[in-house]
Amino acid sequence: MTTPSSAVAGRPTRRHDPNYKWIALSNTTLGILMAAIDGSIVIIALPAIFNGIQLNPLEPGSTSYLLWIFMGYLLVTAVLVVAFGWLGDRYGRVRMYNGGFLIFTIGSILLAATPFMGTAGALWIIGMRIVQGIGGAFLFANSAAILTDAFPTNQRGLALGINGVAAIAGQFIGLLAGGFLATIDWRLVFFVSVPIGIVGTVWAYLRLEELSTTTKRKMDWWGNITFGVGLASILVGITYGIQPYGTDPTGWTSPLVLTLIGGGILLLAIFLWIEQRVAEPFFDLSLFRIRAFAAGNVASLLAATGRGGLSFIIVIWLQGIWLPVHGYSYADTPLWAGIYMLPLTVGFLVAGPLSGYLSDRFGARLFATGGMILAAIAFIGLTGLPVQFAYPALAFFLLLAGLGSGLFNSPNSAAIMNSVPANQRGAASGMRAVFANAGFVVSIGLFFSLMIAGLAGSLSSTLYAGLVAHDVPVDVASQISHLPPVSSLFASLLGYNPMASLLPANVLNALPPDQAAILTGKDFFPGLIAGPFHDGLVIVFLVAAGMSIVAAIASALRGGKYVHQDVPASAKDLVTD
Repeated sequence: MTTPSSAVAGRPTRRHDPNYKWIALSNTTLGILMAAIDGSIVIIALPAIFNGIQLNPLEPGSTSYLLWIFMGYLLVTAVLVVAFGWLGDRYGRVRMYNGGFLIFTIGSILLAATPFMGTAGALWIIGMRIVQGIGGAFLFANSAAILTDAFPTNQRGLALGINGVAAIAGQFIGLLAGGFLATIDWRLVFFVSVPIGIVGTVWAYLRLEELSTTTKRKMDWWGNITFGVGLASILVGITYGIQPYGTDPTGWTSPLVLTLIGGGILLLAIFLWIEQRVAEPFFDLSLFRIRAFAAGNVASLLAATGRGGLSFIIVIWLQGIWLPVHGYSYADTPLWAGIYMLPLTVGFLVAGPLSGYLSDRFGARLFATGGMILAAIAFIGLTGLPVQFAYPALAFFLLLAGLGSGLFNSPNSAAIMNSVPANQRGAASGMRAVFANAGFVVSIGLFFSLMIAGLAGSLSSTLYAGLVAHDVPVDVASQISHLPPVSSLFASLLGYNPMASLLPANVLNALPPDQAAILTGKDFFPGLIAGPFHDGLVIVFLVAAGMSIVAAIASALRGGKYVHQDVPASAKDLVTD
C-alpha cells in the first residue's frame, strides 16, 4: 500500500511549483556539502584536537582513539545509509532528511562543547562523531531520492551532478577548512557546522515538501540486523587491519581482524539468503537485475576506492616528503597539503555539473566510461613522477583525476537513480551511498596497507643506517628502525616532525647539537624514506589505475539510457544511446 506523504501531512504539494526543485537542490546540496566536509575536516585538525584535549596521538595507547575519531564517522554513514533510505521510503524522505539535519547539528554543538580532557575527551569526541555520522547517514541516504522526486528525468543528471560534486568536493574542502580553523582554535573545527546546520535545518523544515509516496511495509528486522552488523564488522576489521599486530607491520593476520572480516562476510551471505525468502525484504535484491543499477554501483565502489587512495597517499607524500624539502615547517604542512590538492577539487567542480547536464541528453555511458579512463591515465601518470617532482606535473595529473571523477560521478548517480521504481528510490539512494562510502573506507585500509607493505621491505635498514650515521646509539637506532612503518605515516599525516616524535627527548638532548639539528631538520627524514616511499607509491597508484579500468568496463556495460517508469512505458520512456 502506498500513501502520498504530502496528503497525509495535510500540506499542499509543490510538485507543480517550478521553483521548488531549485529549493530542494540548494538545501540538499548544502546538507551533503556539510556532511562531506565533516568527513574529512578532522584529518588535518587532529594534532590541534589532541593538543586541545591534552592527549598525545602518537603514544601506542592513543592510536585507536586517533583512528576512531576519523573513521567512526565514515563507518556509521556507510553502514546506516541503506536502512535510513528504507525509512525514507516508509515514513517520508523529507521527514527523514530533516531529522538527519537536526541530529547532525546537535552532534556538532556537543562536539564544539567537549567538556572533558585526556582519554575521556577522546571518547566523548568519538561518541559525538558517531552522532554526527547518524545525522550524515540520513542526509546521504535521502538527498538523491528527494532530488529524483523533484526534478524531471531530463534534468536529474544536472541536479544529481551538482549534489554529487558537493559530496566529493566537500572531502577536499574539509582538508582546507580543518587546517585553517585548527590554527585558530580546535573547537572551531566542530563549531563551523553549527550555524550551517541551524540554518539548513530550519530551511528544510519550512520549505521542503514530500513529493513521494510512502510504502507501508513491515520492518525486515533480520535483514536490517544481518546487513548492518555484517557491513560494520567488515569495515571495523579493515580499520584495525591498518594497525600493527605482533611483529607484523599490519594487522591482517590478527585473529580479531580475521574474525571481524570473516564474520561480516558470513552475515552478509545470510542477509542475501534472508532477502530472497521474506515477503517484504529490507532491500529488494531484484534491483540488481537492472543492468544500469548493478553496473553503476559496482563502478561507484571501484571509483570511490581509487579516489580515496589518491587523496590520502598524496597528502602523506606532500606532508612527509615534498613540503618539508621545499622549506615548509612540519607544523604548516597539513594546511599547505590541502592547498596543493586544489587542482583535484577544481576538476570535480568543472566536470561534475557539466557532465550531469550533458548526460541528461546523451546518457551516462559515454561520460562515466570516459571519466574512469581519464582517472586511470592520471594514476598511471603519477607512477612516473619522481619523489621530488615539479609541482606543475603533479597539478596536471590531479586536475586530470578530478576531471575524470567529475565526468564519472554525476552521470553515474543519475543513471542509478533513474533506473529504479519511484517507491524504492530511498532504499536505492541508500545502497548507492553504501557503495560510495564503503569504497572510501576500504580505500583507507587497502592503500595504507599497500603503502606500509612497500615501506616495510627497506625502511627498517635504511632508517637504522641513517640514525647510526648521525651518532644515535645503536640500541636506540635498532629500536626505532623496528617500529611499525605506520608510525612514520601517522606522524607525517598529522604534521609532526617524524624524528622529533620518534627519538626520545633524552637521546636528542645527548647528541651533538649539529647532529640533532640534522636529524630533526627538514631534509633528513624525507631523504631517508624517499626510495622506500616511492616503491609504495607505485604499487598504490597501479592498483588504483586497475580499479579505474574495471570501473570503466562496468560503466561501458551498463547499457543505453534507461529511465524506469511506474506506468506503462511508451516509446519515449526507454531510450537507447
